[in-house]
Amino acid sequence: MIKLTPRAAEHVKKMLNRRGSGIGLRLGTHKAGCTGFMYDFDYADEAGDNDLVFDSQDVKIVVSKKLMEQLDGCEIDYVTTNALNKGFEITNPNAKEMCGCGESFHV
Repeated sequence: MIKLTPRAAEHVKKMLNRRGSGIGLRLGTHKAGCTGFMYDFDYADEAGDNDLVFDSQDVKIVVSKKLMEQLDGCEIDYVTTNALNKGFEITNPNAKEMCGCGESFHV
């Protein structure tokens, strides 16, 4: 299961509304960074046969089935550290190691 905090859900709803289309948030990963993987965020316009869809805070989160080993149990928050730094922050129980800047992880 993957879930959103209320702040993250509100942000996704606002962005989808501004965009005018989409079913929710697509969460993925790609190989990068100093420890192995980085998170990808995108709009989800549809869910395919190889995707799982989670409903959290009235927002759909679409994830490829093949990534569930890396992402199962994640909680996505939306944080503001100052006026210029805002973004999603993920708590991932599967991450065994994070890089110093928090941008990449290893499972």
